Parts: sequence; C-alpha cells; structure tokens
Amino acid sequence: MLRIAALALALAAPLALAQQPRTAPAPGAEVYIIAPRDGAVVHGPVTVRFGLKGMGVAPAGVKVDNTGHHHLLVDTDLASLDLDAPLPASDKVLHFGKGQTETVLDLAPGKHTLELVLGDYLHRPFDPVLHSKKITITVK
Repeated sequence: MLRIAALALALAAPLALAQQPRTAPAPGAEVYIIAPRDGAVVHGPVTVRFGLKGMGVAPAGVKVDNTGHHHLLVDTDLASLDLDAPLPASDKVLHFGKGQTETVLDLAPGKHTLELVLGDYLHRPFDPVLHSKKITITVK
C-alpha cells in the first residue's frame, strides 16, 4: 500500500508543477554573457562568465523573491525548448543550480552558440523568459 501511495505522489508532482504559474522576473532585470564576447575566437577550454542585473542568484530549490539560477544553452535554440516546464538537463542545456556564475567548457574546434536563460527555484524559465543575447564564438 505504501508503494502505491508513493507512486501516486510521484505521478502527481509533475502535474501540480505544471499547474503552477511561472514566476515573473523583476522589472528591468537582464541576463547576459560577460565573456567571451560575441564573435570571439578563443582557444579551449573556454571560460564563460555569466552576468545578471536587477536580480540575484540563488541555488535551485531555494525560493527567494527576485532570484534565480543560470542555465547555459550550447548550440541550442531557445525556441526548441518547452518553456512552460523545467529546463531539461543535457549536454546542450547546462544547469548551474548551485548558483554558479561561470563555467569552463571543453568545446570542439569550430563555431558554437551560447545563450543564458535564468531559471526560477524549480528550473523553469521566468515568464517572460529572461535570456541573454545568443552569441557565436569560434574555438581554435
């Protein structure tokens, strides 16, 4: 009986999450990539520094008003993601749920795109989506 109750709870959690409205960002908030610059030619590994204006950074799972945590899209289009759900973790959607504000990437030589998306305490994009300009870099 306990297993059935646990299974029912596990199945109900995503439904309850989907019914919660997404969080609004602070007015005027901005997320941006500090480094590298758009169009940069770099040697790997690549250090990516995240910028945020008008809000603070908090770890995932910690609900504090006007805070979020970063997600970095690597060679991925924002339009291809379900923005009403928690962002999926993959090699193309990197989560920084501990509140990190930079990372080091081992990218293959060639052109790559990078874009930041700020997520709320549940890994969901804010509504409206708070994202950086997509930049293109070339790794030598």
